[in-house]
Amino acid sequence: MSGSGEAQGADTKVGEHDYRARIEEDGEGDDFSDISDSELLSLQEAAESCDAYVADGEGLETLDITSPRKSDVDVNAPAEGQLHNHAGVSCSEIPGPSEITARKRKQESLTPLQKYHMRHLAVTNICSQMWCEQQMVYKIEQPVALRPGKTAAMNEGSSIHLARELELHDVVSVTTQTREDIWAIKCLNILAMIPVLQSGGGIREFPVLGELDGIFMVGVIDELGYSSIGELELRELKTRATPTLPRLAQRRTHELQVCVYKLLFDGMVSGVLQSEYLIQILNLRPEQELGPQVKENALQCGLTVSTLKDIIELTCLNLIFSELPRIDRLKLEYCYQGDGTLLGCDMVNFKEESVMEQVTFYLSFWKGQREIQGVDIEDAWKCRMCDYSNICKWRNQHRTPTKRFK
Repeated sequence: MSGSGEAQGADTKVGEHDYRARIEEDGEGDDFSDISDSELLSLQEAAESCDAYVADGEGLETLDITSPRKSDVDVNAPAEGQLHNHAGVSCSEIPGPSEITARKRKQESLTPLQKYHMRHLAVTNICSQMWCEQQMVYKIEQPVALRPGKTAAMNEGSSIHLARELELHDVVSVTTQTREDIWAIKCLNILAMIPVLQSGGGIREFPVLGELDGIFMVGVIDELGYSSIGELELRELKTRATPTLPRLAQRRTHELQVCVYKLLFDGMVSGVLQSEYLIQILNLRPEQELGPQVKENALQCGLTVSTLKDIIELTCLNLIFSELPRIDRLKLEYCYQGDGTLLGCDMVNFKEESVMEQVTFYLSFWKGQREIQGVDIEDAWKCRMCDYSNICKWRNQHRTPTKRFK
């Protein structure tokens, strides 16, 4: 089972059958996709024949936590004391010069997290920053339609990932009605995959989440399994539009991605994740009654639950007492989309202090602790493949090198 606001899912084990649930939304959505971040990164880079990496803002939570839920507001009721002119336009909706100035100042004082109404970040967000932070912001503020070539490459890459998943499990659909349903299925995925890992098996599409340097982050590991000597190994597949390995700049984003996955996964199995914090940070309704298909799938897993709180508490407890090992090895695999040929593999050396230094640097932007940074002069070649090069302020105004992590 799996949950996603983009009708995507992940593995689970029910009884003696492995399958992947494809979420069909029937109500409120959630932008945390359960398709792996590795797939998104590899599909985006495959779309550029010149090895350009592109980020699409996957995983952004765009609901405004300062506003009431739409379902709790009577949209037909006028605000108290609101006046309307004969044209039906509210007088209060016409701001004066002082109000415009006040709004501008308030907007400028917001952190990027507040400005874009984001409750959490995806791992791919900081990978996008490593490629080009300015491009990532433009993609949030001014999304552009994908060119036909990019769409074809992404579809081909998606098919390769799906084929690998089907080697392990079937695909089923689960209808969700609320964000609580979606997160309940994510938790059911984790609950179902824990015993598979405990028995020495392999799983795909494992959701990871947790707090890093004060910001909640989410992601989806492509594959977890054990090596020949019993080490828990994380494997990330990258598909390529050309039969060549990616440039060093791209490989660094991949390395950071899997290192952050390890940080999140290790924290989860160490008992860092707390149910109350998870519910609060995601603005979920713990007592929300779950949808009928979610309850049905929970029963197939041997669980009798009625609310999201029940499942989240079970998930946190199972992670604590599962005695699952931390991830020992990080492996990147590159294959050619044309015929599936393996192009090469990279084993990533994990150094926690170095990884956290990078994470802290990139997250400082979201906290409003520093200004946005584009690419250095030596990486200006990236601009040739960027959809925003003609409007890029950084490209036009900054011509001197700045501190970047190499």
